[in-house]
Amino acid sequence: MPDIAYPIAERTLDNGLRVVVSEDRTVPTVSVCLWVKVGSRDEVAGRTGLAHLFEHLMFQGSRNVASGEHFSALMGVGGRLNATTWFDRTNYFETVPKGALELALWLEADRHGRLLDAVTQANLDNQRDVVKEEKRQRYDNAPYGNALRDVYATIFPADHPYHHPTIGSMEDLEAATLADVHEFFRRHYGPNNSVLTLVGDVTPEQAFELVERHFGQLPASAQRREEGRIPVLAPLAEPVRLERHEPVPNDRVYLAFRLPPDAGDDFHAVGLALDVLGGLASSRLVERLVREERLATGLSAHPMGLAAGVSLGLISVDVSAGVDPAQVEQEVCAELDRFIADGPTAEELEAAGAETERAWLSALAAQDTRADTICHYTALFDDPHYVNTFLDQVLALDAEAVRRAAERYLQPASRAVVTYLAAAAEQTDEDVA
Repeated sequence: MPDIAYPIAERTLDNGLRVVVSEDRTVPTVSVCLWVKVGSRDEVAGRTGLAHLFEHLMFQGSRNVASGEHFSALMGVGGRLNATTWFDRTNYFETVPKGALELALWLEADRHGRLLDAVTQANLDNQRDVVKEEKRQRYDNAPYGNALRDVYATIFPADHPYHHPTIGSMEDLEAATLADVHEFFRRHYGPNNSVLTLVGDVTPEQAFELVERHFGQLPASAQRREEGRIPVLAPLAEPVRLERHEPVPNDRVYLAFRLPPDAGDDFHAVGLALDVLGGLASSRLVERLVREERLATGLSAHPMGLAAGVSLGLISVDVSAGVDPAQVEQEVCAELDRFIADGPTAEELEAAGAETERAWLSALAAQDTRADTICHYTALFDDPHYVNTFLDQVLALDAEAVRRAAERYLQPASRAVVTYLAAAAEQTDEDVA
């Protein structure tokens, strides 16, 4: 087992901003990662999509920065940058030459604390149109584009924070007023609801001084998220399903399961189970359904780790032409039953562990991914040292722990099934309860 020991230094500013620094002199760059603890789970009914909309608005200028200047200023010195939104968070990140670190921190601080000066009706209307076009291109007009939306809506109750996707709905985006948007920022954006990580060619002392200089004067303005307020969801008591008829290339079946929250032993164990079942090139379902019986042209299985009371396990199967999707679903369920009864073999568990180790080490080798990972587990699980301990936790699990996790969370009777059936373009969608 590799000995992972990335240095971790922490400090919390008086205004609540949590700062984590991991010095790495390998190359003369620094990755800056800022996680704001706001995602689609924090939205209210009728105003979905605001967390993602702010990801866009944060690049449209702030009190001292012109629209688009955040990109141009950092790219002009050789930096790269972007942002993403998810259920549990919004993250902003850049990797810059170490000489540009102060510029990056000044830009982040200005939009983090002084954004609303630039959030005008014109900017809101412009970025609302950008997000709506993104929704059309990536979701509404793409094959299987709304499949995950359907999975979330099928497996999570209508009033659950994970029921709707981060993109939101066209109706809610259109209905959002300038006052709504300003209130959302004031509620969620502030140093006391954020985590800042710096990884690269900077000492902790240098980093803390620069962060204090640029972020220290910002007020603790956010209403801090109350962790633990979302109840734990047990596995489904019986199967539920949704069927779509759309002009997709082939029939596809999604089987989804409620899993435990990320970062615990049960989540790690059921993740290994999904790897053995369908997450590797040598997995059982891939070998049987794709290679041997040719009932499917492709298959994948993976966990989607979430922070609030539940996660999601997903098996996706592309059905071969002429094969009944119901048959494929039953074959997957039969394999789940066999796995629950017998668990993984020693060889399968070794292969899943080796792939987990390879993927983890490969990800952490990239400075920006390491910064994001540290920020992730600090913001959502209060564990900045997780990068150093994750593999120890996973590789300590034995076959019986993996089997038990599958028995608890991957029961066929606890599945939510979303099926996309290929249809002529003129056919309408059909929902089946």
